[in-house]
Amino acid sequence: MSYTARSVAPAHTLEHKVYIEKDGKPVSPFHDIPLYANEEKTILNMVVEVPRWTNAKMEINKEDKLNPIVQDTKKGKLRFVRNCFPHHGYIHNYGAFPQTWEDPNVAHPETKAKGDNDPLDVCEIGEAVATVGEVKQVKVLGVMALLDEGETDWKVIVIDVNDPLAPKLHDIEDVETHLPGLLRATNEWFRIYKIPDGKPENQFAFSGECKNKKYAEEVVTECNEAWEKLIKGETPADDIDLTNTTLSESASFSASAATEVPAATNEPAAPIDKSIDKWFFISGAH
Repeated sequence: MSYTARSVAPAHTLEHKVYIEKDGKPVSPFHDIPLYANEEKTILNMVVEVPRWTNAKMEINKEDKLNPIVQDTKKGKLRFVRNCFPHHGYIHNYGAFPQTWEDPNVAHPETKAKGDNDPLDVCEIGEAVATVGEVKQVKVLGVMALLDEGETDWKVIVIDVNDPLAPKLHDIEDVETHLPGLLRATNEWFRIYKIPDGKPENQFAFSGECKNKKYAEEVVTECNEAWEKLIKGETPADDIDLTNTTLSESASFSASAATEVPAATNEPAAPIDKSIDKWFFISGAH
């Protein structure tokens, strides 16, 4: 399958949107892209929202038709993550699994916290730096359970199947063997990255331990099943836009939605305020 990104308005502006196309036709990265990239369900599609080492907090917009990727805002201002020494921006290619949803109506039996109402978050640990809207084929290695402001916010650890290390990484212990320190750094980054914005340190379930591949795959399955109930109308969608261009059985299918997407503008990115480059030194970071 050939997925490409359609960029509308300059990056780092409030108007910027990145739509995902399949064979040149806009689709929803939330609803239209299949979760699994092969019949065995061992390879998954991942939508990249934030490339590694960048700061703009990009995310799939749940409320917009066809769910373009936009930069998150707070009080009308664009959001950037701060650089927490020794990290720069996001430390992984960060994104989401399509056709997954963390149901905010359901508390997970082990974390005791409800879902965060978003597609399932993914951290891709390969060596290539991705691009916004890129669709990668990945394999699951493990999962961490961040507790973000009282909600369960799973972070699935994956690697691009085309990465040189992919043949050696089969489960979470292989990550520590071949990429020593990466899981510890991941835990640290998610704990501290909001501190420069005046928020408390994030907490993890399971004492910060990264659960293995089997556990992670169960989380993926649960979130896929939650999305299926959402798209079928069995769970109230509230503000989530379910419009899609491929699921002809669903009530939210629209053959015309793709034609309403604006043409690509491919303008250069707007400049980022220099303050985003500042490094924050956080005591207690290991």
